[in-house]
Order: sequence, then C-alpha cells, then structure tokens
Amino acid sequence: MRVIIKILREAKKYSPFILLTAFVTIVNSVLSLYTPKLISSLVNLVAKDPDALTQEAPKLAGTFLVVAFFIFVTQVIKTYAGHYAAWHFVEDMRVKLYDHIQRLSLSFYSDKQTGQLMSRVVNDTLLMELIIAHNIPDIIAYTVMFFGVIIMLLSMNVRLALYAILTLPLVAFFVWLYAVKVRPLFKQRHQTVAELNGMLQDDFSGIKEIQIFNRLDRERDRVAEKTEEFTSITMSAFKKSSVVHPFIAFLNQLGTVIVIGAGGLMAARGELDPGEIVAFLLYLSSLYSPINSLARLNEDLQDAIAAGERMFDVLSIESDVKDREDAIEMGSRQGNIEFKNVSFSYNEGTEVLKDFSLKIKSGETVALVGSTGVGKTTIASLIARFYDPTEGKIELDGVDLRDMSIKSLHDNISMVLQDVFLFHGTVEENILYGAEGATHEDVVRAARESHAEEFISELEYGYDTIVGERGVRLSGGQKQRIAIARAILRDKPILILDEATSAVDNRTEKLIHEAIDKIIENRTTIIIAHRLSTVRNADRIIVIEDGGVREMGTHEELMQKGGAYKKLCESALA
Repeated sequence: MRVIIKILREAKKYSPFILLTAFVTIVNSVLSLYTPKLISSLVNLVAKDPDALTQEAPKLAGTFLVVAFFIFVTQVIKTYAGHYAAWHFVEDMRVKLYDHIQRLSLSFYSDKQTGQLMSRVVNDTLLMELIIAHNIPDIIAYTVMFFGVIIMLLSMNVRLALYAILTLPLVAFFVWLYAVKVRPLFKQRHQTVAELNGMLQDDFSGIKEIQIFNRLDRERDRVAEKTEEFTSITMSAFKKSSVVHPFIAFLNQLGTVIVIGAGGLMAARGELDPGEIVAFLLYLSSLYSPINSLARLNEDLQDAIAAGERMFDVLSIESDVKDREDAIEMGSRQGNIEFKNVSFSYNEGTEVLKDFSLKIKSGETVALVGSTGVGKTTIASLIARFYDPTEGKIELDGVDLRDMSIKSLHDNISMVLQDVFLFHGTVEENILYGAEGATHEDVVRAARESHAEEFISELEYGYDTIVGERGVRLSGGQKQRIAIARAILRDKPILILDEATSAVDNRTEKLIHEAIDKIIENRTTIIIAHRLSTVRNADRIIVIEDGGVREMGTHEELMQKGGAYKKLCESALA
C-alpha cells in the first residue's frame, strides 16, 4: 500500500479521471449484482406462477436490457478514463525520472550502466499503467463484488451464506503468503532485466572490440547466462503461481460443493425456493470469481509494485551537486577563476587534489600538464561543477561556484573533451547543440573557423549528413573539429579544452591550433594536453604533481628552469 499510495500521489494530476474510473467501476459492479436477482425472479415465476410469465417476462427482459446497457456504458467509460490517466501518468513519470537522473552529479554515473538506467526509465514506468488502468479499478470492482455478494447471500439465507464462506479465510491466507513470497522474485527479475539491458548496451557500443578480439562467443555466453538467470527467476515465481492459483480455485469449488449439498437439503425441506438456489449459485460464482481474479491480479500487482519500488528508489537519490535555495542567477562573467585550498577525492581516502590553490585571470590561457592521473581533468570538472570540492572553494569573479545556480555557471562555459560525443543527427544539429538561436550562416562560420568545413563540404549531404550514433561515420579528427566548431558557436567567456587535439594528425593539429588561437582571444582558456605544441604558446603552464602545483611559468621559463616540465618535454620527444 505504501508504494500504491506514492503512485497515487504522483498521479494526483489525473485524479478526476481516476475518481471517475473508480465511480463507474462501483456502478458497474453494483449493476452486475442485480443480474442474479432478475434470473432468480424468472425461475420463481416458472416454478410457482407460469401464468404470470406473459406479463412479467417482458418486464424482466426490459429491466435486464437496461442493466446490460448501463453495464456497457460504464465499462466503456471505465476503460477509456482509466487508460487515459494511466498512459499520461506513464508519460509524466518517464519524463520525471529521466529529468531527475540527468540532473544527478557525475558521481552517480560512476557505477551505473546506461542500459540499467534505460530500464528504469522505460520498463519500470511501463508497469505503472497496470496499476492505474487495471489493478486499482479491478481491486475496487472485486471488492465491491465481494462484499456486495456477501450482503446479498446473507439477505437470502444466513446459514447457507456462512457455509459458502467457510473456505474464505484459508483462501485469504494463501493469497497473502503468495504475495510475500513472490514480490522479492519480481523485484529481482526487474534488476536482472536492467542488467541484461546494460550488458546489451555495452556490447552493441563495443561491437568493434568484440569482433576484433574474437570475443563473440564470450559475450554470447554472458548474455545467455543472464537470460538464463532471468528465466530461472521467472520460473521460480511461476512455480509458486502454478500451485497457488489452482489450489485457490479448488478451495472455491469446495465452497460450491458445500452450498450444493447444504442448499439441496434445505430446498428439500422447503427452506429455500428454486429461484433462491439458482440465485445463490450465481452469486456464489460472482463471489469466487473475484477471489480467483484477485489471486491472479495479485501477481501483476506484485510485479508492478516491485517496478514502482525501483522507480522511487531512483527518485529518492539526491544529487551530490545541486543548487542552494538562494542560488544566484548570474549573467555573463569576466572569467576570473580562483581555487582556494581545494582538496578533492573520487573515493574516500584517495585524494586527487590536496590543498590546491591557483588563480586564473580573465582572458588568460592556462595549460595544465603532468603525468596521467594527477588531476588535470579533475580541475576542469571542478570548474564546470560536475563535482564539488571535498574542502576549500572555487570562485568565479569572486563568487563561490556553490552560490551560483548550476545553469548560470554552465551558461558561461564551453568545453571540448578528448572523448568527443556527437548525437545521432546531422552535422549542423551537432554544431548547433548548445547555441540556441544560431543561424545556418553562424554554423558555416564556426565550421570554417574550426577548419571543419573542408571535410563537411565533401560529405554526401554536407551539413545535413547524419553522423550516426556517437558520430560513428566520422573520424576522430573530424569529430574533434565539429566539437571545436560547437564551442566556437557557443561563444562563452570560459573555454576548456581537454586533449582537444589528441586524435588528429599533424596537418589537422596545425589547422586546429590556428582555430584555437582565434577563439581563445578575450576568453579564459584552460588547456589540458600532453602534446607540447598545444601548450607551448599558453600564457602560463601549470605542472600538476601530487595533487598540487609543482611548477608554473611560460614554456621558455620552465625550460630554462630545467625541472619537472623540462623532463616531461624530454620524455615526450624520446
């Protein structure tokens, strides 16, 4: 009930449709209760007063027709209103879940597979339709039918009604026991599906590596193993289902046997009319039918509740990086950046930066160099506030980044990463990404300045060419030039270049350097690179070592100093 209540709270926007569904469901159930009464009246007329059939039968038939018509109307309203609320709720929850996930800090993604997250957004939310459109209306209908039938039976014959419900406590116990045993299995099944989705997403993304390293059999076996695990969990649930449902049906039949035996004796003694026996058996069928249906509905409900629990588990996660309540909305900044005694670690006990301090002036180009893993990319990530410092603070134009809204901070930053990500779309769409309102002429200008136009013009459809998933149809150098064009078009006061020329040849690198020299003018630029040609013209070169600043100066100053930077240069040339 805790999960169902949460779901209903989330769906309160559609409460008019849900309440309408509940109302017509109750009306439908009450009307259905009237049908055995009509049949009972007809049987009694046949048995006791056949002469009255000429007058009464048409009346009973007309009443039955009216009842059937309103059952039809309420069923139509119930089906449409329930599904309208359910599918719109699924739509809302998918968007809400996606929006929540995309706003979580990068630390959340460090141990998550894309396929698992996709399973939460697509598969788990899908089962919410079952709860809104089917489970809740069915529970209402079956509950009304159950208690309605009990009342009708008691009103007809108390003793026979008590005989009829003798088996109900045992049925209720087995339904409860089944729910307790099967829900963990359904939750485990959802997790297995998520893991399988994650595995498939990884495999399809890494198909080159799988083929070139001849790991096809290994990956097939891994998928087969996970699929077998899913089947095993599912069969474990259905093994319980295959025993419980028939046993509940048997108990219901046992109740019918008791009624037939006891009712027959009572009819023989004249304690019951023939029509009452028929009505009693019809009502008994209406009593046991909801019980059987509830037992089967319970299986779907447990599956949906397990999905709901997983969905709310994600929604309950709070981002490590989020706006303060009084976060400042900042406009365009000058670009003065200062690290003040910053320490940071991805994992507790392993510090990447230790008491790190650095000032970067507005319009200055600073290059960060050092061996792999010393924290160069971490510095860039902290500036973009993908993470928050463990200790100390970072200021932009004298304002702590944590006091600014994340949106306004990102509105001041452009970034070109080593692992360029291009969306499945056209070349132009990818260059336009992050630059709302730009025109085609702006795109062409940015492509020209990044020296991307020369290869774009040779593509089959030019700027309208589809680049494929992650830009698979382009080379590494082409993707990086598109990323640089994207940064040029974005035109922000802070530019971060993280290994922006790592995947290009010497000629392309020269062209990109010419583009970079143009775009860094009047911008605060942070360059992370191993290639000396990329960093030698920087205003300052910062050598990072052991989580702090080892050396600082221009290329010439550091070469004359003969320290860590010169050793890096010599090792690069070796």
